[in-house]
Amino acid sequence: MSRIIAVVEAGGNPVQAMLAAEALRQAARRGGRDLAVEVRTERGVISPLPASPTADALLLVGEAAAPAGLAGMQAIHAGIAEVLADPAGVLARLDGGVPAPAAARRQRIVAITSCPTGIAHTFMAAEGLEGAAKALGHQIRVETQGSVGAQNALTPEEIAAADLVLITADTQVDLSRFGAKRVFLSGTKAAINDGQALVTRALAEATEQGGAQATASAAPAAGKRSLSGPYKHLMTGVSFMLPFTVAGGLLIALAFALGGIYAFDDAHRDTLAGALFQIGGKAALALMVPALGGYIAYSIADRPGIAPGMIGGMIAAQLNAGFLGGIVAGFVAGYSVAWLNRALRLPRTLEGLKPVLILPVLGALITGLALIYVAGGPVAVALAWLTEFLRGMQGSGAILLGLLLGGMMAFDMGGPVNKAAYAFSTGLLASQVYSPMAAAMVAGMVPPLGLALAAFLFRDRFTPEEREAAPAAGVLGLAFISEGAIPFAAKDPLRVIPALVAGSAVAGAISMAVGAELRVPHGGVFVLPIPNAVSQLGGYVVALLAGTVVTALALRLLKRPAVALA
Repeated sequence: MSRIIAVVEAGGNPVQAMLAAEALRQAARRGGRDLAVEVRTERGVISPLPASPTADALLLVGEAAAPAGLAGMQAIHAGIAEVLADPAGVLARLDGGVPAPAAARRQRIVAITSCPTGIAHTFMAAEGLEGAAKALGHQIRVETQGSVGAQNALTPEEIAAADLVLITADTQVDLSRFGAKRVFLSGTKAAINDGQALVTRALAEATEQGGAQATASAAPAAGKRSLSGPYKHLMTGVSFMLPFTVAGGLLIALAFALGGIYAFDDAHRDTLAGALFQIGGKAALALMVPALGGYIAYSIADRPGIAPGMIGGMIAAQLNAGFLGGIVAGFVAGYSVAWLNRALRLPRTLEGLKPVLILPVLGALITGLALIYVAGGPVAVALAWLTEFLRGMQGSGAILLGLLLGGMMAFDMGGPVNKAAYAFSTGLLASQVYSPMAAAMVAGMVPPLGLALAAFLFRDRFTPEEREAAPAAGVLGLAFISEGAIPFAAKDPLRVIPALVAGSAVAGAISMAVGAELRVPHGGVFVLPIPNAVSQLGGYVVALLAGTVVTALALRLLKRPAVALA
């Protein structure tokens, strides 16, 4: 071929665009090719093409679109990273119009991110995917299913035009919108740690979701199996349970602030305090266990599992089996409905009755009978023993529990260990056991706060970029968003994580030792001024400050100077 035109655009990264352009020029010279390269940046065009360019082949790199004079010409697409890695291979694809593999061509990707609390991991995963797709030269739109619902919701037109649907979630996501599309499912951690590797793998391994009329309940995409398992189902239930817990806990705290600790009795029936307690305690918190059971079942069996799971959760509450009973109900309902859905073979004319009539009725019957006659009693006894044991913990026993919960909260900051400690503490709120929740939240605030303090006091241990990011991490810590510490830990895990665990363990131990109790599962320092939201407020603040200082000092001892690390 006699003439190649390439257009390179890397969005907000002009340096990468210019490096890619130079790599193409050098590869063209070595191969004896006639190449003209136009580089488009946010500040203007470098080496612009003539107004009416002529070419035998057109190469579009990154986010570049065809120039006006060549708009109708068939083009080969390549990503910035691909050009930088193998410019000669990219140019070789132009010979005879050899198409790029799917992972290399410019793809239209739609994605959804979601984590159990819908706060940090949800948006960090979205940023990871957006940055990765941009670097690889693909187009992406990400819908975040966060704590306030779906944001940047995908439109039907965008889904129809997409080459790939990428779900990065630690909770159940409804797949009914994506019938007949190629779908790949992953957890949020993969998107946060190495988004480019995840996007590349998804393009290569995604499988078709099913027919155009497929629903979530009947769409067992191959990728979904990689995310299945009790942990993911439990986290989905906890995610949907949290809003009930937050609303109920805060409203009860306000009721106690207005009417005292007896706001629940008949003397306050017609008062505002009594009304607040009825809303928070008798309505919101009463729905905690049914919501937990219902959405565990939803994660396993999709929508047909919700009703049996919630009914089982309500029975568990009536049997005083609490959150443990709700977990049992959710798994019994979910797996029984999933089995019934596979086992029952009905004529096509009756198939529509399964999700609205047959599965909910049979699932509720199986779950209810299993709880009433088999599991409910033993689980209630176990919960009663656990409740009394925790309430009676004093001295060294309480300190050891605080050390354990605190260390778990800082170990992976939003990962499985952190979420296990958080789910345990949150579930106990339904049984009026509040001290583990206090220890978990104070421990979760410590890692970002300790890093922010260390970056301020011991500047030589941190790079300029880390010192600049430290104040933002501190603000996240105040709001009980532990994930603000992740970028620091990822760079030097063997030194940073032990320091974080040490400080959080100290904070959790002090919180348990002073008998602090917390009635709400989230909010950080912003819920502390609410009367009765936290008991032993002075000791609780001391726990937070002590844990922060221990983390900062441990970072000073363990981290090397930033120059040495480089």
